[in-house]
Amino acid sequence: MHLSGRLAAAVEVIADVSDRHRPVNGALSDWGKAHRFAGSSDRAAIGNIVYDIMRQRAVLASMMGSDTPRALVLACAVRLMNITVEELAELCVSKHGPGELTQAETEALSAGMPADAALHDQANIPEWLMPSFEKAFGDNAVRHGKALGVRAPVDVRANLLKTTREKLLNQLSKFDAVEVPFAPDAVRIEVPEGLKRTPNLEAEPSFQRGAFEIQDAASQVAARMCAVAAGHQVADICAGAGGKTLALASAMGNKGQIHAWDADKNRLKPIIARLNRAGVHNVQVIPADEPDKLDELVGRMDRVLVDAPCSGSGSWRRKPDAKWRLTPESLINRGDDQRAVLARAAPLVKPGGRLIYVTCSLLPEENTDQIEVFLASNPDFSIVPYADVWTQCLPGDAPASSDGSADTLLLSPADHNVDGFFIAVMQRQD
Repeated sequence: MHLSGRLAAAVEVIADVSDRHRPVNGALSDWGKAHRFAGSSDRAAIGNIVYDIMRQRAVLASMMGSDTPRALVLACAVRLMNITVEELAELCVSKHGPGELTQAETEALSAGMPADAALHDQANIPEWLMPSFEKAFGDNAVRHGKALGVRAPVDVRANLLKTTREKLLNQLSKFDAVEVPFAPDAVRIEVPEGLKRTPNLEAEPSFQRGAFEIQDAASQVAARMCAVAAGHQVADICAGAGGKTLALASAMGNKGQIHAWDADKNRLKPIIARLNRAGVHNVQVIPADEPDKLDELVGRMDRVLVDAPCSGSGSWRRKPDAKWRLTPESLINRGDDQRAVLARAAPLVKPGGRLIYVTCSLLPEENTDQIEVFLASNPDFSIVPYADVWTQCLPGDAPASSDGSADTLLLSPADHNVDGFFIAVMQRQD
């Protein structure tokens, strides 16, 4: 397909996403099935265009004075793909193109982003979320919003049960893999330029052998900050597909025991295959429909990890359409879920043990606000300052938290070039 056809296809996909309020990946998959003539490179290029639009939808809509699928694609071509207005005009009228530019479109494309654009448009976030960003980041709210509007690199974690980071760097050198400085097991593949595809790392023999897992460096740091040791008893009670469970097992050298549970059986489903591939032997998976088995762990756990259900705002570089589907009501519901899972987790911690609360969110409603509520109602727990934890289990000096806190750690794309992650470590009185 020519670029003109790819732009027209992007208009179709964005329209499907908007009209049916559905995730981008589903709309792209359906478009590909309905257009078998499109090759893999065409589908990848169209996907890049669509995801770039969703990352910067507010800026593009502000630029055009319209958020129609056509307006968004035209603005993307000029602002994000560096196509001149004149070149775009020719593409639009070429075969399979999206159609001739109007005078109003030409003027908007030539003028660019309005100088007086609203702050939430500059930040590329929904207007109702701007107060939350300002509460978290103050005068830096726009900068942090903008950082969520760019593509993210691909991070992987070397599985120390099977390899080392040095060996993995050599195996992935064909992708120009590099180290991530503060995550000792992390290897990074940088963002491809333009319409190029991200490499399919799951097709690599080293992945099939269990040498690495795809996991953002911030998520790896969160697992490290559990400060687990060989022989520990650990509960991961929002285990999902097992990403942090695997990281904990690697850090423990397969010694001790991890009890992995999640309330959603579909999220938990992949964990067994992942454990087997990684060579993990110290994890007991508790079925989703048997939460009563957690009662057997009360007061026995050295570490309890709560990777709480959340908005996922920290991962909006990777799932940008989720940013526009989030509603105030769903944020409130997530808050209820977070308090419930903390209430379930706390009794499992033994005296002197630690409760680690983690979200992939940048929003204070899901982070510091929840910790304040929990500590107020659980006086036998207290915060362990994150820098003290860092020195126990991670190299170098602890980075500054993006929200300025000295107690809890907020990692962010803007400050640390990782997904947004909040980490709070709390210790139960001995």
